[in-house]
Amino acid sequence: MAAGQSTGAGPDSRPRADLAVAVLLEQCLAPVPGGTGRYAAEVFRALAENRPPGATVSGWTAWHADVGGARVPGGPAPRRLLLPRRPLIAAWERGVGPAPRGAGLVHAPTPLFPPRRGRPLVVTVHDAVPWTHPETLTPRGVRWHRTMIERAARVADAVVVPTEAVAEALAPHVAFRRPVVVVGEGVSAGLEPPADADRRAAALGLPEGDYLVTLATIEPRKGLDVLLDALARRAAPEVPLLVVGQPGWGGIDVTQRASELGLGDRVRLLGRLDDEDLGVTLARAAVLVAPSRAEGFGLPVLEAMAAGVPVVSSDAPALAEVGGGATVTVPVGDDAALASALADVLGSPSTRAQLAAAGRRRAADFSWSRTAAQLWELYASLC
Repeated sequence: MAAGQSTGAGPDSRPRADLAVAVLLEQCLAPVPGGTGRYAAEVFRALAENRPPGATVSGWTAWHADVGGARVPGGPAPRRLLLPRRPLIAAWERGVGPAPRGAGLVHAPTPLFPPRRGRPLVVTVHDAVPWTHPETLTPRGVRWHRTMIERAARVADAVVVPTEAVAEALAPHVAFRRPVVVVGEGVSAGLEPPADADRRAAALGLPEGDYLVTLATIEPRKGLDVLLDALARRAAPEVPLLVVGQPGWGGIDVTQRASELGLGDRVRLLGRLDDEDLGVTLARAAVLVAPSRAEGFGLPVLEAMAAGVPVVSSDAPALAEVGGGATVTVPVGDDAALASALADVLGSPSTRAQLAAAGRRRAADFSWSRTAAQLWELYASLC
């Protein structure tokens, strides 16, 4: 397999009217949902809103007393399996345990998936990081993801990846029994700045002038250390940086590192924001910075482009693919190049305007509705 295949429509891929699809939403309830949690919620929402007449979609989680975090506007309330999260994960790691009921097909939006039970199974694999950048995960995380992805390659009827870059990166490491299917992502409608944007901006304490924003779980793979080193360079623009995202693993202390580099209060942690606050924060940023060492898609890049915000990112293959020439890229891990690129973009109103326009055009190629349409075609081809 050199790359993934598309889901081109045809007479044999029209969804059946009685097709019942179960989507796992457990990642939405994880301690740090991250980008895969957003993916699960958005895919579920889009499938529900764009389902063919007569088709149904149900969402499933482990047994939680409160499943509010997995409730998705526009979709039905999630249903619960008979095991709590930890025992369920342990069971599924061994290929046993409960599975969604009353569905003709199951889609696992992460490599955590239930027994197949004689019906089609679709699994989304978001990146090849366990093989290409294992140092950016915990040793246990590397083992777990390699094991589950390799099992999905043997068991699943289809493996979905978000970019051609991921398909190509996985090819040397995993023997898929069928070609992987590339299905892109989209931009949440909830990120449109709300009517009370000014009030929200004041409550968040957003700077009135230019500022940089980065959206990422705070962990080694996201390259926040590279970004901080870049801002400490003499060539870097002296503007605030807002970091949006929850702490992950790795013990990264952004505030302490910023202090050590003499950045002082130029760096602020905003934590995890709801869509309305995120939309306001993103829309008012001068530049979105995505310095990741590796990504599978890079949803913040797409979200920024859709908002007309210039993007400066690393040249990680997936980020470059999603950017499609509408972003500025610098070599992975090169803080000097990153500082220079940020100075160039912020110092040139014409460059910022060109990037904003190009980004909007590029983002128009992606939508969650299109994602749902491709997935419905895929489901139909498997049933």
